[in-house]
Amino acid sequence: MKILYVENHKAFVSAVKREFLSDHDVEVAPDINSAKAMFNDSYHLVLCDYDLDDGKGTEVVSYIRELSATVPIIAASSHERGNSLLIQAGANIICGKMDFRSLPNCIDRIINEI
Repeated sequence: MKILYVENHKAFVSAVKREFLSDHDVEVAPDINSAKAMFNDSYHLVLCDYDLDDGKGTEVVSYIRELSATVPIIAASSHERGNSLLIQAGANIICGKMDFRSLPNCIDRIINEI
């Protein structure tokens, strides 16, 4: 599965890719502008953090929703407020950073719901 992972912390990205996403083709966008430039209809899933260096992940989610109503988006913030705002912007489900062990289950659940 091809995943766009919007996350600005390189060490976290490396750990997540190694531990939970090793079976997937993951491309990382470290900021809003990169995510907007990279997004296209070839992605099967978007995993989006809330706090980014150049703004909030809600801008990414809203932008993607303008282009695609169907691509699954997982909110992946370390705090409840960020996840809630990502959902309001159009993300489908939450997989908070403090519970990333459940990321494979979240991916399976969202893919099976669509």
